[in-house]
Amino acid sequence: MKILVAGGAGYIGSKVVPSLYERGYDTNVVDLLWFGNYLPKEIHVEKKDLFNLNKKDLEKYDQVIFLAGLSNDPMAEFSPKQNFIYNAALPSYLAFQAKTAGVKRFIYASSCSVYGYTQGELYDEDSPVTCTSPYGISKLQGEKGCIQLQDDNFSVIALRQGTVSGYSPRMRNDLIINTMFKDSILEKKIIVNNPSIWRPIFDIRDAESAYLRAVQANDSISGVFNVASGNYTVGQVADFVKEEVEKKTGEKIKLEIKGIKDFRNYKVSLERAKTRLGFAPKCSIQDTIDDLFLNLDKFKDLENDNYYNIKIFRNLLSQKNEK
Repeated sequence: MKILVAGGAGYIGSKVVPSLYERGYDTNVVDLLWFGNYLPKEIHVEKKDLFNLNKKDLEKYDQVIFLAGLSNDPMAEFSPKQNFIYNAALPSYLAFQAKTAGVKRFIYASSCSVYGYTQGELYDEDSPVTCTSPYGISKLQGEKGCIQLQDDNFSVIALRQGTVSGYSPRMRNDLIINTMFKDSILEKKIIVNNPSIWRPIFDIRDAESAYLRAVQANDSISGVFNVASGNYTVGQVADFVKEEVEKKTGEKIKLEIKGIKDFRNYKVSLERAKTRLGFAPKCSIQDTIDDLFLNLDKFKDLENDNYYNIKIFRNLLSQKNEK
């Protein structure tokens, strides 16, 4: 099977692409390489804007995985225009070109951010979506644009991901567990803006598994699937990070609790992905923290700008505007 991973050189792709390659899939990557290239040298990587791919470019592929776009709320708020272009228009365009080219399956990296702010309920894929942020709206638009193209000959799977954390060769320290881990190491302190807010947390190794299950799913399967490792309050996450770091370092970590409101609050059911895709998450928050410790020497310059998407994105747009 030949697979194109669009945006495959990023944080998630740098784990998913080698995993596909190791299992014998003929895997290529097209990426603008905003964040560099940390993939194995055996992987063919083309630096190219995905809007420049057409039917002819895609005819040789059996599946396309879309991991591109702007990855979080700070990037979306910094440039709403780019956010809607790359998160809404781009996946719809690429799915259309893929279907026209005869690709059999399109897998879209969606987000549980589409649920917005919920009150105490466990949301499944048929629950209402109430997002009001640019990021959440754009991810929902991209998801709908892709799903709209699904038919008997073109499978579309949208994975609504929880907040991904853990170690990747293309490291990020702007994600919930990774940020708390970084602050506990550098500052001996974890800041918790709102401990009562719920989040589905997703270890990046479980994310690898979710994409493998989507690739290997029966050809007849399409639809939207929640994928995460588990649901936790932000306060719980902070407590786990505090306990694990204290255990590993022997140093006391302080928690600073604030009362800042958040426009995102959701916990999700994972049953559909378990039942239809065979997705079975294995990682706990403690496992994620242990993996960060295990790989700490690889990203020990914890405040390096390269580990923060918004910093790289600002620099890229600034350079573009100067030309």
